[in-house]
Amino acid sequence: MELSKIYEYRFRNVSEGKKQIVWNEVCKFLWGNFLNKPETILDPAGGNCEFINNIGGTEKWTIDINEEFVRKHANDDIKILIGNNLEVNLPPNYFDAIFVSNFLEHLNSQDEVAIFLKRLYDTTRMGGRIVVMGPNFKHAYSEYFDFADHKVILSELGVAEHLIGAGFNIIKIVPRFLPLSFRSGGLLPVFPFTVRAYLHFPIFWKFMGKQFLLIAEKS
Repeated sequence: MELSKIYEYRFRNVSEGKKQIVWNEVCKFLWGNFLNKPETILDPAGGNCEFINNIGGTEKWTIDINEEFVRKHANDDIKILIGNNLEVNLPPNYFDAIFVSNFLEHLNSQDEVAIFLKRLYDTTRMGGRIVVMGPNFKHAYSEYFDFADHKVILSELGVAEHLIGAGFNIIKIVPRFLPLSFRSGGLLPVFPFTVRAYLHFPIFWKFMGKQFLLIAEKS
């Protein structure tokens, strides 16, 4: 699958400025409320590095299989691992926090989801947290396969079971959090104060949210 061409087409009309505004506010919200202000942080599916560039912390890592792409987008302070995140070597019991965004649905099977999350459990330190966000099939079924690279059907309950199976303890399950994607409209108009208001008033999530958010801990 020619992902670079697919993503170029998918996001051809998406404002990078708006994406940065959203990710900056989302990162501040997650860092202070759910990630316990971690110092060592891993994003195992870096892509455009919108999360890992904007999150707080003193030591930040990301993984991506496309070296040219990830180095183009990552800030200078990001430690980059190049390779398949199902295979690349990770330090055991190391990270204070891990953030997985819109990645599980791209894996090939439920078994791969289980393998991936178990690897993340092993690299999380005791007391560390993982946050998983992604499209919730129950609330986005009509749009779920509008994305050529979506393969695995997931809901908040299925992901919770995967996290438990990997060894994590569930802290919080949010069935509806963010809108499905930047290309589907979502938060408009996008300004820092409107995104901040959306994040701090969960009543909005119930009407606009189509992505789940799960927080779990290694304890």
